Amino acid sequence: MRNFKTWFILAALLLAFQVLPTAGVSADGPEQCPPGAESDGGCVAVAQLSPIELRVLSREIATHPAPNVTPITLDENLLRNNNYQRVLEAVTIYDAPNGNPIGTLDPGFNFFTTINRVDNWVEVNPGQWVQEEYLGGARVSEFRGILINEPPAYPFGWLLLDTRPSVRPGAEPERGTDWIPRYTLVNLYARVIVDGWEWYLISPDQWVHQTRVGKITPVERPEGVSGHWVAIDLYEQTLIAYEDDRMVFATLVSSGLPDWPTNEGLFQIWARHEETPMSGAEGAPDFYYLEEVPWTMYFDNEIALHGTYWHDGFGYRHSHGCVNLTITDAHWLYQWTQGSYENAYVYVYSSGEYR
Repeated sequence: MRNFKTWFILAALLLAFQVLPTAGVSADGPEQCPPGAESDGGCVAVAQLSPIELRVLSREIATHPAPNVTPITLDENLLRNNNYQRVLEAVTIYDAPNGNPIGTLDPGFNFFTTINRVDNWVEVNPGQWVQEEYLGGARVSEFRGILINEPPAYPFGWLLLDTRPSVRPGAEPERGTDWIPRYTLVNLYARVIVDGWEWYLISPDQWVHQTRVGKITPVERPEGVSGHWVAIDLYEQTLIAYEDDRMVFATLVSSGLPDWPTNEGLFQIWARHEETPMSGAEGAPDFYYLEEVPWTMYFDNEIALHGTYWHDGFGYRHSHGCVNLTITDAHWLYQWTQGSYENAYVYVYSSGEYR
């Protein structure tokens, strides 16, 4: 059966085949010479692949044009279960439409879940009303992760941005090249390094820069962990759910920003809520108040895995330390870790370093 060793075999083949635009390209090895140059001991001359090797590579890509996975079901009712509304500025709360003030909410990153409307007034909690002009919409993501049907033939990942691939690693996209949409799932058939950055082959003559990809990187099971457990890669901003050593689910996440980093280590889920409010940094510029955060699983003190209705920036750091998932993915993970696995292990690590 094919496995991730194929990654390194094809990387070596592609390095031999690829007509590289500049020196400084390597596969974790010596520097490549410019096309046509001879080796002088400081670089490795580039050879050509044989027609047979080229056919093998093309056949491999044709045989595995995409990962053998199944997206989990998108439930629109789950996404629209609550009417999420962004609070645009500091707001006064009243006991009824045109009623008496009973409180205020400071400016910040704040969201209500609304339950009723009368004229230009919105009920945000029973007996609590605000004027509609202070509320805006929420951006509920429809992105969802995938079930892994069999051991992957190649590494894979999601494009994090709308992307025009290049015909060579390190080159600019050619004019007229079609855009590949963000969140497209792609196999990564080969890898080369240009100026210290990885470039991935996603299709014949289509190379993309590593910063445009959230790559699924398998990790060894920590000692003492068995059954259902979760691995979170802070570098790639991905999550993998495992049954022992078998990958069963993978998705993109958003972990803590540099000022509020998500801690690395091995943890266990210690509390869970189908919906719960979250708030923090009161009196500070980064104050936030979030109602009805769905499918929340606390694993590192106040740090949790949870559904997210306020952004669609998965694959990038975005939080005050928690691990953001889409509502769809958080619901799947919440259900998958119930019963005997309510205290499932959560392994947080980094496969690389930000720069």
